[in-house]
Amino acid sequence: MSFEAWTVFAVFWVLFVTTPGPNAVNCITNGMTIGFRRGLWAVAAILTQATLFLTLSAAGVTALIAASPTAFQMAKIIGAGFLIYLGIRGWVIAKQPVVMAEPDGRRIYWRAFAIATINPKSVAGYLAAFSQFVQPDVPIWGQMWVIFPTALSITALSYIGYTALGAGIGRAALGAVFNVWLRRVLAGCFVIYGVLLASAATPVKS
Repeated sequence: MSFEAWTVFAVFWVLFVTTPGPNAVNCITNGMTIGFRRGLWAVAAILTQATLFLTLSAAGVTALIAASPTAFQMAKIIGAGFLIYLGIRGWVIAKQPVVMAEPDGRRIYWRAFAIATINPKSVAGYLAAFSQFVQPDVPIWGQMWVIFPTALSITALSYIGYTALGAGIGRAALGAVFNVWLRRVLAGCFVIYGVLLASAATPVKS
């Protein structure tokens, strides 16, 4: 992966994991109610889920490349369309109140893992995002040595930050992070990214 491709991927992943959603709500709530240190168990669960889904996405993209270049290009276009859908969905629900669930200290890890897994950005979102940045003419598992550490490092920093926000400024963090216009700006970024990625995809040959 070239430095330019890595930069684009890193910037996108920052957007992907910092957009407010169920994981962020859970991390902020944990920081508020059980403290920063115990809240890190939830971050560990999110990283476990991210590692699993990145691996599954890499395997799925590998299968598509092996099956057909056309199928891979179709996946890129569909993936870009899904990113646009995430952006439109984020814009529409930006005014909806953030739901805070009561934490269970004995099940912090598995509760966070479940929340991360059922997140709308999970399976389809990871595959959609992932397929945009893989170079089909380069061995995919060689690219993983760059993609995995980058994605997991950014993911860890994002949710550690949300946990610290909850522990540091409490309920005010929810108001600041889940501001309607901030959420809409981030949603708009998803739409722009999806449009740009779809237009950059190699046209499918009939």
